[in-house]
Parts: sequence; C-alpha cells; structure tokens
Amino acid sequence: MADKTKVAEQYYAPPPDLGKWESLRIFLWNSETGQFLGRTGSSWAKILLFYLIFYAVLVGFFAAMLTIFYQTLDAKMPKWQMESSLIGNNPGLGFRPMPDSANVESTLIYYRANDKGSVLKWAQVIDDFLQQYRKKGSGSGEASGAENRVPCSPTSSNLGEKQVCDVPVEEFHPCTSANQYNYEEAGPCVFLKLNKIFNWTPNSYNSTDSLPEKMPEDLKQHIKLVSGKPEANTVWVSCEGENPADVENIGPVQYIPRRGFPAFYYPFTNKEGYLSPLVAVLFEKPRTGVLINIECRAWAKNIFYDRYERRGSVHFELMVDRA
Repeated sequence: MADKTKVAEQYYAPPPDLGKWESLRIFLWNSETGQFLGRTGSSWAKILLFYLIFYAVLVGFFAAMLTIFYQTLDAKMPKWQMESSLIGNNPGLGFRPMPDSANVESTLIYYRANDKGSVLKWAQVIDDFLQQYRKKGSGSGEASGAENRVPCSPTSSNLGEKQVCDVPVEEFHPCTSANQYNYEEAGPCVFLKLNKIFNWTPNSYNSTDSLPEKMPEDLKQHIKLVSGKPEANTVWVSCEGENPADVENIGPVQYIPRRGFPAFYYPFTNKEGYLSPLVAVLFEKPRTGVLINIECRAWAKNIFYDRYERRGSVHFELMVDRA
C-alpha cells in the first residue's frame, strides 16, 4: 500500500534550464537520444519514404492526365472550329499603329507632322509590327517558315503543300519605312488586318448583284469595274468618317496595294510562315488640328457587321497637328 502511494505522489520535473546555444546544439544533435533535428534516424527514414511515394504518385497522376489530354489535341489544327469555337466564324478587323500599351483603352493616333520625334515614334511602332513581314529567309535571325512564302496574284495557280502567299510590304509606296509611312507629309498610313480564323474562307461580293444598300458608293463602283474578274474575289475594305463632320474632315483616302484582302490568302490553315494580308490606308489630306473619328469596315457576305459591338469593323481616331 505504501509503494502505491509513493508512485502516485511523483511530480513533474521541469527540463533543465539550458542556454540558447546549448538548446540549439541539442536540437541539431542529441547524443543521449540519437535525434537529429528533433527526429531519430528511423523517423526521418519513414517521413522521407512517405513523401517520396506521395509525390511520385502525384507526378504520375498528372503525367497520365496530361498524356490523355494531349491525345485530344492537334498542334496544327484546333479541335473546335468556326461556329463551334469561342471566337466564332466572324473575323474581326484590327489596325496598326496602336497607341502605347499604357493607354490600353485609347485608339487615338495623334502626332505633329513638323516634329521629327513625333513622326519617328509612330514610324517605329509600324516598323516593329511589320518586322515579321520583312523576314524572307530561313537563316539566323529570320522567321521560321519564311522560306515558304511565294509571290501570289489573283491568277496564281494552286500553292504547294508548304507554300504560303507573301505580303510584299516593301511595295506599299508611299506607305513604306523609307518614307516614314508618309507621316511627315501629314498624310499618315494606317494598316488594316483581319483576325485569323482557322479554315475560314471569304464569300466575296464579286459582282454587282445584291450589294448591301449601305456599302459606300465608290466601293460599289470599284466592284462594278472588276466584276467577273479574278481580282473581284476580295474581302473589300472601306474607311469613312463616322459623323458628318468627320466625313468633311477626313479628306481623300487611298487603299494600298489594293482595296481589300484577296481571297488567295485564305483559308488560314496554320502553315508555317503564313502572314495575314494587309491593306495600307493612306489618308492623303486630313484636316489638321481636328480630331477625326474613323470607322473602317470589312465587306464580305459572311462577315457580319455591328457598329456597337465592333463586329466586322474597327474604330480609331486620327489627329494630325502642325503646331
């Protein structure tokens, strides 16, 4: 009975009061218990084995999932195309040069024609955009697939398996780098391009039958001149002032090298070296010192237009100053 009472009356003994460095030394290696960093060798072996198996299973699971996922994809062809895809089958229209990336919501092209720095700023933006169009070979520093680009025309024969149509931007005079895209002459060039949609082919207005009522009259006359010819197979382009005041201020407009995107550039099938066709719009004599709202529109039977949602068109503002 006395022994039982003696056992029950044992009290907790606090650990010895060790100094900071002594506690650290014992934590790193406790010679009495054989613990390293608070664990024995067998404890470290068990926990390391657990995490080794855990992460091996995790990596294997994700590797299997990725392998199954990539079996459903084609590197050259999207799985969902045209109306089944998120972007749909209505190509958008874009323009260059665009303002600084700091002004993501701005669509204003503003410069001073008699200010060399202002002119060079916009010319450099266009140079950067057209850089890929100027690469023609497959050597060091050239674009991949550039050797596949060949000259094309409305009467060209079918392309080879790897061939794509070239876009000869050096021939877009006066909208060339050597001419600073005519910005110094207060008649700037703006480049238009259609967004790429895989396997999309334009259904062109290639005759005067059933032309839209709202199509500009000068474009109707142009289509009438080429009706029945191979060059009529084109996605036509028109640029106009949005409001009556803008129509008065915009001045004459030229389309270089032609008034639209020829059908021989389509469909886009992700061939190596493919370039989207371009149209350089030359605003010959816009009124200076005035903000001009401009809408450029693409015309084809299978391009649907909505001004408010900017479908089939693009809006930007132009202001040329001489002060």
